[in-house]
Amino acid sequence: MRSPGSPRKRRPPLLIRLLRFGQRCFTGLVLLLLLILSFRQIESFLQKPQAVLVLGGPGEREKFAATFAQEHPDLPIWISSGAPQEYAEWVFTEAGITPSRLHLDYQAADTVTNFTTLVDQFKAQGITSIYLITSDYHMRRASVIGEIVLGSRGIDFKTVSVPSQRSPEPLEKVLRDGARAILWVTTGSTGENLARFVIRH
Repeated sequence: MRSPGSPRKRRPPLLIRLLRFGQRCFTGLVLLLLLILSFRQIESFLQKPQAVLVLGGPGEREKFAATFAQEHPDLPIWISSGAPQEYAEWVFTEAGITPSRLHLDYQAADTVTNFTTLVDQFKAQGITSIYLITSDYHMRRASVIGEIVLGSRGIDFKTVSVPSQRSPEPLEKVLRDGARAILWVTTGSTGENLARFVIRH
């Protein structure tokens, strides 16, 4: 009970109360989003990959993937536009990998099409999680494209980098191919001709 001489407590103005309420709502929303993202990350971490995708490039990627395949004997290996067929088959045969596990695909012309030419095959086979193997300097660009292209089909991936002595690729390449991946998801075109024009100019 308020004593007769004590000052009356004033309520804050309506605008201040509304701002405080909005701040609490915003904080709650942020916490909810963080909780959802955390659950997705945990689910992704716990989900066991069902296949290996190797992006074509330097020959050491196939050698690395062959060793990786020995450590994961139940997984099929897909190589997108990598080394010539005879060399790739020799590398995996030398590592004791049976030919039935190896899928060589030469449709892709670049990193974006490494993903777009195979993602629907993965989806059709019920693959929801893969290991993604490429060189360390190339992984940032590959991951951005993978998040967009594979993610559009509900496919998760875990990155496995092949060590190299090269510096990471410039951000311009990452942004360019990220935009091309978005273009593919929305229109079905990878903008390959546009990419060639940008490279030449």
